[in-house]
Amino acid sequence: MEIIGVLFAFLAMLIALLSTYFISSRLSVSDNAHRFITIDGLRGYLAFFVFLHHSCIWFFYLKTGSWTNPPIRVFVNLGQVGVSLFFMITGFLFFSKLLDSRNSGVDWLRLYVSRFLRLVPLYFFSMGLLFLVVFIITRDKPPAELSEIILSISKWLFFTIRYGSPDINGLANTNLINASVAWSLPYEWTFYFALPLIFLAIGGKSSIKYLLLSALCMYGFGSLYFVNGLYWLFVGGMFAAIVVRLEPFKAFSKSKCSSIIILLLLILVFIGFPSVYESSLAKTLLVAVFCLIAGGNSIFGLFKSKVSRTMGELAYSMYLLHGILLYVMFKLVFESTLISQISALKYCFFILALTPILVFICGLTFSLIERPAMKKVAVITDWLRGEKSTQVKL
Repeated sequence: MEIIGVLFAFLAMLIALLSTYFISSRLSVSDNAHRFITIDGLRGYLAFFVFLHHSCIWFFYLKTGSWTNPPIRVFVNLGQVGVSLFFMITGFLFFSKLLDSRNSGVDWLRLYVSRFLRLVPLYFFSMGLLFLVVFIITRDKPPAELSEIILSISKWLFFTIRYGSPDINGLANTNLINASVAWSLPYEWTFYFALPLIFLAIGGKSSIKYLLLSALCMYGFGSLYFVNGLYWLFVGGMFAAIVVRLEPFKAFSKSKCSSIIILLLLILVFIGFPSVYESSLAKTLLVAVFCLIAGGNSIFGLFKSKVSRTMGELAYSMYLLHGILLYVMFKLVFESTLISQISALKYCFFILALTPILVFICGLTFSLIERPAMKKVAVITDWLRGEKSTQVKL
């Protein structure tokens, strides 16, 4: 079963790359030498891992009615490895920024405007789709109290921070509409708000207002997201930001031997542990993998290829929207009872057919929502400062 699962995942990945290739001419990929190219190329694979993870969960959910990790170890860890490495990427990129800015200081306003425009527009779009699905499913049922609906919606719009992802208008398991992916975003926001305090801890200087903002956010909800082992994944990314500054390590990272080590460690993580989240050793091995990739290893050039970096641009869209696509297909387009009766092989072909659709949708949302929002960072930052922007900085 595990081998068949691996072969299916590999085939699905090839289809995703081929689909990305066909739309890549319409999507520009940055060749900025100061960017971490291998990390750019890694992101798309991680988001697609999460899609495969939830696709497998849906297969068993339709048959059993239980939304839980699938009995196939590889597919459990596809999702957990994907999210774990996403957290490391966040820790790495922003701690690198702090290390580089210890003498010059951090433009906190620009940083938070950038984070807002990077995460919020697409998230709100995905919420609009989620609310629309709720309306379609519950339109013939007696509506809940308006105040209750507004309260539930507001909790979702606040990235489910502190208050989780409640049911809306009496729709049980509303969170399944987007496959519960919103759970990871409060961890991201918590880390962003911790940055001024982290900068102070490494000798940087910040204004009092940002230190107070950081302290207030840590007091308000930091304990909810720094009490479990997941915060170590951000720390792992921060550790990588330090070791990649060592020239001998960078030289080793780019070697073929390093590529082989990465592949062996990933195989061990995927098949050797029932759950990455529950194993300190598995997380440690992933940190080692990430350090080598952050140091410049592209796994025999894979992560440096244009198609990989293009799929990396689609990662956030893919992460937020794949669950909605699956839900719509299984609950609105096709009858759940019909899908639940098909064989595993036919279900695999169904997911393979959905893959190009997902890539195409994500190409549209990146072009129409994500990229235009990111281009406004400088303009909005200058506007908030009361200055006139002379150029758009990416």
